[in-house]
Amino acid sequence: MTEYAAIGIVTISDRASQGVYEDKGGPAIVAEMTRFLSTPWRAVARVIPDEQAVIEATLRELADGEGCALIVTTGGTGPAPRDVTPEATEAVCDKMMPGFGELMRLESLKVVPTAILSRQTAGIRGKSLIINLPGKPSAIADCLVAVMPAVPYCIDLIGGPFIDTDPAVCKAFRPKAK
Repeated sequence: MTEYAAIGIVTISDRASQGVYEDKGGPAIVAEMTRFLSTPWRAVARVIPDEQAVIEATLRELADGEGCALIVTTGGTGPAPRDVTPEATEAVCDKMMPGFGELMRLESLKVVPTAILSRQTAGIRGKSLIINLPGKPSAIADCLVAVMPAVPYCIDLIGGPFIDTDPAVCKAFRPKAK
């Protein structure tokens, strides 16, 4: 029987969670993960409102209850008053991984000067890596291309399942054994 790594995909949007707006971020993450990953995986998807308590509860449920090795969020990373995804992520994480956000912003700046307004971040909760992405599908792709080479090794280091990428799309970095 093939073991499938669980990957949490969380769309954070008041309108999408109410059915007013079509969720485009979650499907964009699924498409990118399908393109990047060569190992079997399964999506554990959620569409929730921009409410910090709900975001925190969802991240805890996906990490602790569903055992997701990777949790990728989309939305709620801007400067608007209801954008609280980074705060919720920081509240549930044991360690923050600021390099992810730095690299994603640097990559996004190549496309749009307002990338400095985005507050993407990443952190670790137990054996789960949580990465906050922007809401726009093209920005999701740009950001994942930047950070994905480091994701499998980070998951190795925190004791998660072996996840690998398709080297024709994105080569995962793992140090060579001595």
